[in-house]
Amino acid sequence: MPGGLGCCQAGAHPPPSSSLLLPAPEQLRICGQAPLPMGRPQGVPSRSPTLCTPHICGAEQPPYHQQQPSILRCDHFPRSPLCLTTHRAVTTALQMKKLRQSSRRTGQKKQQLDKAERPQSPSYAVQAPCPKEPCLGPPTTLGPHRSIYFSSPKGYLTRLGSEFFDQPAVTLAQAFLGQVLVRRLPNGTELRGRIVETEAYLGPEDEAAHSRGGRQTPRNRGMFMKPGTLYVYIIYGMYFCMNISSQGDGACVLLRALEPLEGLETMRQLRSTLRKGTASRVLKDRELCSGPSKLCQALAIDKSFDQRDLAQDEAIWLEHGPLEPSGPTVVAAARVGIGYAGEWSRKPLRFYVRGSPWVSVVDRVAEQDAQA
Repeated sequence: MPGGLGCCQAGAHPPPSSSLLLPAPEQLRICGQAPLPMGRPQGVPSRSPTLCTPHICGAEQPPYHQQQPSILRCDHFPRSPLCLTTHRAVTTALQMKKLRQSSRRTGQKKQQLDKAERPQSPSYAVQAPCPKEPCLGPPTTLGPHRSIYFSSPKGYLTRLGSEFFDQPAVTLAQAFLGQVLVRRLPNGTELRGRIVETEAYLGPEDEAAHSRGGRQTPRNRGMFMKPGTLYVYIIYGMYFCMNISSQGDGACVLLRALEPLEGLETMRQLRSTLRKGTASRVLKDRELCSGPSKLCQALAIDKSFDQRDLAQDEAIWLEHGPLEPSGPTVVAAARVGIGYAGEWSRKPLRFYVRGSPWVSVVDRVAEQDAQA
């Protein structure tokens, strides 16, 4: 029998059944071409269906490996169930493959975006736990505790509490040396300076104190409040001085000089804005805080700070300094500008760090006496 019928006899197609609508034999036009081989033709991928479509109609068809899943049949034949099932299976497989590829690409892009958005940190960085929101109320315990306002990792880690200030004036004045005064401006800028010079005022018995004789007025009320309370007063009608109350009624310590540590340019601008006279001259670093009124200008401290609690205030506080001067480096000298106080003007109640260039007034005689 010619090639077309031989193909059917060879079993290339399933035997006729009621479900296959094939044309009658007399309606077939034998094309005379050899039947296609069984199985997968050469060059066709293994996942492709292995259908044999004989040229029994004489119609031109493309090579097997160029046929698409939708035309894996003879267009002149009705679509058989076998062709229809194969077409659906191939179409579903291709759709699933495309879906898996799309999902894989989407997952890779998401991983890349997550990696790009993740903050990069050096390998040597230590991951510290995120601190809780600071509580602005009074501390639950007295004494030194970590500053809740500290933001610059410079080594000043402990805010001094009420217990630190509860000392006699002379002891507190010396304990202040080496501690760091911090001023936080309204814009968040923090200014820091190490205390290098102080003066002690002993209360009612001290003829140079504003509380001499036990006198209490609205002006000096801060001197009689709990230790650590600020007492800010004005002199010459334009300058401010800052004191801190100590143990004992009417006793306090005057801050005379600081060593600027942080925010020097801001201090320089504040000094240039507030100082009188040669405002055009650029101030040197050692001139920024070398005096009680100078340090108030450099830190923007005015009368509004009077009677504030240095242990709890959120705009100004004291931190434990990294270095504290030892006994031989502390000079005890007479206080400055109190000639009216008689013998009290000569008492060695001013304390400063020897050799510090930021001290307001150096007493060479006192330094020699301390060395003797």
